[in-house]
Amino acid sequence: MNTLFGKTLSELKEICKELSLPAFTAKQIADWLYKKDIRTIEEMTNISLNNRKKLSELYSYGLTQPISCMESEDGTKKYLYKYGDCDFVEAVMIPDKDRVTLCVSTQVGCKMNCQFCATARQGFRRNLDCNEILNIIRSLPEYSDLTNIVYMGMGEPLDNFENVIKSIEVLTADWGFAMSGRRITVSTSGLLPRLKEFLDSTNVHLAVSLHNPIPEERESIMPVEKSFKIADVVELLKTYDWNGQRRLTFEYIVFEGLNNQKRHVLALLRLLDGLNCRINLIRFHTIPNTPFISANEQSMIKLRDDLSSKGVICTIRASRGEDILAACGLLSTKKNLENE
Repeated sequence: MNTLFGKTLSELKEICKELSLPAFTAKQIADWLYKKDIRTIEEMTNISLNNRKKLSELYSYGLTQPISCMESEDGTKKYLYKYGDCDFVEAVMIPDKDRVTLCVSTQVGCKMNCQFCATARQGFRRNLDCNEILNIIRSLPEYSDLTNIVYMGMGEPLDNFENVIKSIEVLTADWGFAMSGRRITVSTSGLLPRLKEFLDSTNVHLAVSLHNPIPEERESIMPVEKSFKIADVVELLKTYDWNGQRRLTFEYIVFEGLNNQKRHVLALLRLLDGLNCRINLIRFHTIPNTPFISANEQSMIKLRDDLSSKGVICTIRASRGEDILAACGLLSTKKNLENE
């Protein structure tokens, strides 16, 4: 059965038209879906009983609870969602002082094949639809405490462009959740064909997975470099204004000896010259059968200081949830699929 949750206002208007419901009913439905705490169409009490019956014959409300939760000693929680018969995705809730951030997945698996990422190891199964993406957010037990949403879970968001854009529309529209775009960040490995359209159609923050500024070295760990070169991504980004409220961040997992040498600092400075951005250094979280070594704390601090001394805003991201495999690069539902 089709679901109402995840529909845009224009889609709800079309549904009302097809069912011969009053035009104003679409806005009433949107209010129930995105502004009130209900779980069934029957609870939409300002819609007539007969019209609720019409809706219920063709649609369900459309929320699915997570099937399990693991909690880290640092308070991070990893939730597992099951969609359909055998599709699983994970999401990570990260509490931090006055912020509660949810890391959202957009695909079951991933096509990008980054060599350092556990999600890539399980391959790609399918895109999540808008309902499934938003369900991760709305079905979270801590939903009412959420302050920030990052599209940094399983999958490449811009490879599921239509559903990601639609979910952002529902999150930020006045008729939807009415969240500020400043509370939302979308991460990408740099899919150029969709990047300009994304930048032009949203006002949310952008994070680009960089990880190595030297093209041939980046290609060896991120095959996307072969098709969409990071230099071309940066050239596009330089045509946009990043001096206002919209923020541009480059994510940089640090591998000992692989991308933290002097040549990498110089290449980063050349690549990002003239671009108002920041670099977020991330410790590599080891996955099986990889040759990569995580940089130690001293090495991370040196890289940060080398970049900072040249005027680059550079921070070290605190690792969260590593003990429950919820940290950056560790999300995978391969075992869940194998157990089905």
